[in-house]
Amino acid sequence: MSLSDDFAPTGALRASINLGNPLLAHRNVDTGAISGVSVDLAGELARELGVPLELVVFDKAAQSVAAVTGQTADIGFFAIDPKRGEGIAFTAPYVLIEGAYLVREDSPLRDNAEVDQPGHRVVVGQGSAYDLYLSRHLTQAAIVRAENSQRVVDEFLAGGQEVAAGVRQQLQADADRVGGVRLLPGRFMVIEQAMGLPKSRPAQAAAALADFVARCKASGFVTRALERHGIRGASVAP
Repeated sequence: MSLSDDFAPTGALRASINLGNPLLAHRNVDTGAISGVSVDLAGELARELGVPLELVVFDKAAQSVAAVTGQTADIGFFAIDPKRGEGIAFTAPYVLIEGAYLVREDSPLRDNAEVDQPGHRVVVGQGSAYDLYLSRHLTQAAIVRAENSQRVVDEFLAGGQEVAAGVRQQLQADADRVGGVRLLPGRFMVIEQAMGLPKSRPAQAAAALADFVARCKASGFVTRALERHGIRGASVAP
């Protein structure tokens, strides 16, 4: 069996694209076209394999994970997480993204370390990397799950919770949009964004995907993709 058969058993490379992280993929509101760093990487891999690219697009990370785990997609782009790793073989990360907290302007909270306290409620996108991470690390604060990452700040404002959590750049854009809120300084986590494929696929496919990501970082492909899409705040992983 060839490498293209290992990656694309249906004849096309089905790439699961998560729109929940706008730093990596987004939909053009006028044309409906999907673009971003993850789309560029998927296209380059399909080109190398010599197969057509088929985008399987989702609004939530959890849906994208389920597609690859269930093999209705062949590859995906995810924040590395142990829970997701039960069904997905990850590459090394290709970009690093900061996770941050947002509070109201008049909040007494000034530091990330003050968030995990009794009575505090933290809004996250359901099934996001932040949901998974904070579910393991917050011991006193409660987690409130919004429908998706784009709804976090609106849910936070409407529900009266104390903290919102997510991608720093997304939170900053929402802060500029709604006003009356601020980001806490620093970060509570660094998200390692990687490519992945179903663990049931042959080991040679996992090794080839890992090599592909390494080459895309070393050649400057990832750097150029970040620049092309105007992404700030995400850095190429070492």
